Amino acid sequence: MSATARPCSSSPEESHRNGMTTSTPATPLLLPPRAPRQGAHAGALPAGAADILGVMTDCLFCRIVAGDVPATPVLEGATTLAFRDVAPQAPTHVLVIPKQHFATAAELASAAPQTMAQLWEALAAVAQAEGLGAGYRVVFNTGKEAGQSVDHVHAHLLGGRAMTWPPG
Repeated sequence: MSATARPCSSSPEESHRNGMTTSTPATPLLLPPRAPRQGAHAGALPAGAADILGVMTDCLFCRIVAGDVPATPVLEGATTLAFRDVAPQAPTHVLVIPKQHFATAAELASAAPQTMAQLWEALAAVAQAEGLGAGYRVVFNTGKEAGQSVDHVHAHLLGGRAMTWPPG
């Protein structure tokens, strides 16, 4: 599969759950990734939109959600987005984020527990779609000392190779 395509399926095996669409690897339909916005205001949300959408205009992941920064999507639901990491640490390395901005997993769990549950459902759906039945790791880095480089909660889904313990 090319780096500019994302899997999707129109087969009977397609699963719809909590507004998420996943596909089975056996019947992919290749769709182009979202294109960044064009025009004079590319990269900028309309005035007041950040407050309404729960996004921060200086947040990389909020800009990916808005379509201002390109990403390679794997799965998109009503409240979550999964996309490939630009610096993968395993054969499968997908980031799963809530579309609304929360800095940490604790903040997300406290403020929007249903969205946190949907994030975990998205992680499971991506793991299944990526064929990670033999095992995978989910990592939430919280704070700079833990390696959180973007202050928007995100889960790293890592798989496709044996994982060692302890990590890092």
